[in-house]
Amino acid sequence: MRVPVEWLRQYVELPAELTTVELADTLTMLDLKLEAIHSVGAELTGPLVVGRVLSSEPEAHSNGKTVRWCKVDVGEDEPRGIVCGADNFSGGNLVVVSLPGATLPGGFVISARTTYGHVSDGMICSTAELGVAGDASGILVLDKGEAEVGDDAIALLGLRADVLELEVNPDRGYALSMRGVARDAAIGFKAPYTDPAALEVDATGESYPVRVEDTAACPVFVTRTVTGFDPSRPTPRWLARRVELGGMRPISLAVDITNYVMLELGQPIHGYDRMKLRGPVVVRRASPGEKLTTLDDVERTLTEADLLISDDSGPIGLAGVMGGQTTELSATTTDIVIEAAYFLPAMIAHTARVTKLPSEASKRFERGVDPALALPAAQRVANLLVEYGGGDIEDGVTVVGQTPTRDAIALPVGLPSRITGIDIERQTTVNALEANGCQVTIGDEQLSVTPPTWRPDLVDPYDLVEEVLRVVGYDQVPSILPVAPAGTGLTREQALRRRVSRALAGNGLIEVKTFPFAGPSDWDKLGFAADNPLRDQVLLENPLSAGEPGLTTTLLPGLLTTLALNIGRGHSDIAIYETGPVFLPKAGKPEAPILGVDRHPTAGEQAALDAALPAQPRHIALALDGSRRVRGWWGAGRPVEWADAVAAVQEVARVLDVEIGVEAATFAPWHPGRCAAITVGGKVIGHAGELHPRVAKAYKLPGRTAIAEVDLDELVAAAPAVVDAPVFSTFPVAKEDIALVVDVAVPAAALENALKGASDLIESVRLFDTYLGDQVPEGKKSLAFAIRMRAADRTLADEEIKGVRDAALAAAAEATGATLRT
Repeated sequence: MRVPVEWLRQYVELPAELTTVELADTLTMLDLKLEAIHSVGAELTGPLVVGRVLSSEPEAHSNGKTVRWCKVDVGEDEPRGIVCGADNFSGGNLVVVSLPGATLPGGFVISARTTYGHVSDGMICSTAELGVAGDASGILVLDKGEAEVGDDAIALLGLRADVLELEVNPDRGYALSMRGVARDAAIGFKAPYTDPAALEVDATGESYPVRVEDTAACPVFVTRTVTGFDPSRPTPRWLARRVELGGMRPISLAVDITNYVMLELGQPIHGYDRMKLRGPVVVRRASPGEKLTTLDDVERTLTEADLLISDDSGPIGLAGVMGGQTTELSATTTDIVIEAAYFLPAMIAHTARVTKLPSEASKRFERGVDPALALPAAQRVANLLVEYGGGDIEDGVTVVGQTPTRDAIALPVGLPSRITGIDIERQTTVNALEANGCQVTIGDEQLSVTPPTWRPDLVDPYDLVEEVLRVVGYDQVPSILPVAPAGTGLTREQALRRRVSRALAGNGLIEVKTFPFAGPSDWDKLGFAADNPLRDQVLLENPLSAGEPGLTTTLLPGLLTTLALNIGRGHSDIAIYETGPVFLPKAGKPEAPILGVDRHPTAGEQAALDAALPAQPRHIALALDGSRRVRGWWGAGRPVEWADAVAAVQEVARVLDVEIGVEAATFAPWHPGRCAAITVGGKVIGHAGELHPRVAKAYKLPGRTAIAEVDLDELVAAAPAVVDAPVFSTFPVAKEDIALVVDVAVPAAALENALKGASDLIESVRLFDTYLGDQVPEGKKSLAFAIRMRAADRTLADEEIKGVRDAALAAAAEATGATLRT
């Protein structure tokens, strides 16, 4: 909502010294959040004056252009000579003249200059050059009596103005009007307020006939008729300027007046050319397939959910959204039927969205227009039409229906204090509610509060408490830090998860956060089969995107999309990870009960809510691309490979002190030959390896991307409650290197685990070489391990070292069929 400050002051007596910033701050504290302050015409400087054209002589020049050499009286001792290229004015006309030294919008500085053989001592201005609405093709000519020669044109035309742009929440539709904002400003400054809707209206008699068939969708419908209107009369300059500053384009006198009243009161108004109407105005639901051409020259096909305005000729308007072409006001309209109505907000919101036709009218109707405004708003439009366009207001007003009544709300006297934490006295509550237009009846223990017609959002005691707090001031709510109970801190699970994040960050991975939404297209890109259980997801009632209708069952879609985004922006070496829940629906997908907010759920209701929740295990996923070790003066670099994803998971397990298994596996979306299943206690908790080439192509990633995803909750659960401190031996280490020959399909991890478990004296086992070649039989591979042995209480003898080595070979042979390479 755009609020010209000068216009606002017409309805509320704001302090003369009040700055626009101070006004904006106060309105923000009243829930009318400031979006911007527009200082219209701030760059415009004088002298800019009213002048009278004394003479205007046309002169043709060799370039084919005809200009006018003018003498203009600007209130000085001598007239000024000015060259002008326009021809829509003549001697005796009042015009706006910018004198040398003036600056026009756009930083255009005026100076005396020689042109077309004359010294042009200023410029005669058009509306475009002044930055106001109007016919930009010629000079702005003022009406006789509108101004005097030498008057300041900046003040005359309102070329400078401060305009507040406010963000109006959906529950504060009343603030989409000068009337509503002024009322709140009066509350904020405790200033006198003049209600522009406080008009005396004689509602006797009948105007244009109306029949409302859907009274639930249209409780109130009013018509008033003006005859003998002169459509050729221009819109008063002040009114057009206010409409323009309010964010709308001046069009014609009749249309500008209806828009002006909508901005002023918040009540959308529609005008019909009475000579084009056929029979009574009818408010009804559309028939399926019925068509209407709206004022934007688009033919629209309607459904039964749309509310229509029609006459005997058919549809003439889309109720609360936009009028139709057949009855629109034109340059020949002399008799105008004024429509002011109240429509059901939900119906207008539906129609505006389905037809993709948001309008200033629908924006107000869908937020809730004051249903008591229809009659005074119609009268206000009629008065302005007659005042500035001539004609007469026909006797009688057609009023169909009546303003819906509001039920009283019981407000316990102590509730505002209990909810806000401020000591709010009874009278303070009463004064605050009455300032907002409520009717209050005072009782011993509670107040009976009837909200005003313009506040449909006030429906329970807590809404009233918010209104009281608005007046008292949100800044009065005390800031009290809760006292932390002793002995608490991070839970075991939180501490372990932080340990994991620190370990990954220390290994060069950067944490990212993505939205937990996915859809069928994500599953297709990941290469999931049609029967893959991960395709079964929890669907959202109102998803942000139709392509992502549900909660994700894996972190990979968001992670891979983020990876592709970064690569697309020029990053080459990337290592990222994410921790977060995935959402796995329960069998049967039980529905959660819909409960009210007036009480705490019962034990049974809480159990039903818990039973309907999907399983939400916390996962950790990572993705690596580019170089894992960059090239430099220290030597060659190394690209990312599948083993880096496995190593990252192993690092997570190490910091948690959890033993994990690594086994060859086939699982989408991993490359079938470069995929490892991660196990804890024999249970698969995730996978790591290289992304399938087809999936990499679908996400526009390089071909050797390494990824992993594991169940972090399972890893944390397997972590020991108490981690034993490592035992360090002061005795020397013994080293043995052995090369073992195994089948190609045997994973190195299986051999490593067998070697480690052969003896307590084995301190570590490290794979340092793999070999496939002539010295190894077909279908076999050679794996070389460095084994470190050490005892805590002695130096190992040669016989002990040999015994440990033999035990390791035996364990490897038993577990994998390995033989010693010779």
